[in-house]
Amino acid sequence: MARAAVPGRLTWQPAAVAATRAETATARTLVLDVDGWTGHVPGQHVDVRLTAPDGYTAYRSYSISSAPAPGRLEVTVQAVTGGEVSPYLVDVAEPGDQLEIRGPLGGWFVRQPADPRPALLIGGGSGVAPLMSMVRAATNPTRLLYSTRSPSDALFTADLATAQAAGGRHVAVTHVYTRVAPPGWPAPPRRLDADALARVAWPRDADAVAFVCGPTGFVETVADLLVDIGHDPANIRTERFGPTGG
Repeated sequence: MARAAVPGRLTWQPAAVAATRAETATARTLVLDVDGWTGHVPGQHVDVRLTAPDGYTAYRSYSISSAPAPGRLEVTVQAVTGGEVSPYLVDVAEPGDQLEIRGPLGGWFVRQPADPRPALLIGGGSGVAPLMSMVRAATNPTRLLYSTRSPSDALFTADLATAQAAGGRHVAVTHVYTRVAPPGWPAPPRRLDADALARVAWPRDADAVAFVCGPTGFVETVADLLVDIGHDPANIRTERFGPTGG
């Protein structure tokens, strides 16, 4: 059954921009309507393709940040200076515009709905996007540790506060700021370290699964720290990104 579905996922499909929502000064969420879209598994991504009037095309991969739903999905895009795709999606695209998507894609960095284990989600910067899909779909205990340079750089600020309030025991959110902290914040700005991880990590006997997403250096450091504090390497899943064309 899964193999039969692959060709459909690899086919470009039309997608209409239904709405846009600013997340920060340089990041935006696009709500896309797609006929025949049957949903996704939290953690998956799609390819988004743009076509210029002269026929030139460019595409990039973006994580799905919404909870699974038929007919509609959301992608959250951080603008990359000089990029071919992200500046258009962040600064130009508006409701009614037509794009193309391919997906959902990815089968490793996903949180399956039937997985009963508690989850530790660790995001750096825009790497929180696929983790937001996991938060929104959470039915089992979930802890999110989110590292950003400052409050103004954080994505989904209101949505994360709402998710934590509505999720009760299922969702807990912890922020770490590396350059500028909010007034009155109980800890000075600092990089994510073993102490911060240990305070939010599940006990060793919880058999928790960890998902880490962000820039390559961030992901490698966090994965090593998780192992250092006793997390089973077999239960650590990573997704990383680096400089690209957009």
